[in-house]
Amino acid sequence: MSDESGGGAAVKRADEVARQSIAVGRSAEVQVLVGPADGAPNFALRRFIMGEGGGMPLHTNLVEHEQYVLAGRARMRIGDAVHEVAAGNTLYIPAGLPHSYEVLEGPFEFLCVVPNSPDRIDLLEPSC
Repeated sequence: MSDESGGGAAVKRADEVARQSIAVGRSAEVQVLVGPADGAPNFALRRFIMGEGGGMPLHTNLVEHEQYVLAGRARMRIGDAVHEVAAGNTLYIPAGLPHSYEVLEGPFEFLCVVPNSPDRIDLLEPSC
């Protein structure tokens, strides 16, 4: 439920935001929790949910990512480094840096903040 009484502010329940499947992912969905449709001019706040055995292949984006892991565990490749991440981990992925996700314990959920700028996913390995 949006509330426009707060000077353009938007308030809603995350569980009421539609989930969209990620075509290049495996058992992967995204929700845009706050974005341009809510009047946010600079950034989008997204929640990713990846099920057991899910993930995303190695890819790059045109925009940076700031992430906070909410639940589960995953093996992430970021550039040439591999990290195991879990609830409480934070990540910064610069624009153009290759990265991938392999769920070790699902559901793997994280928040991701990105600039409201044109983006493109370029796959560096076959999709899941």
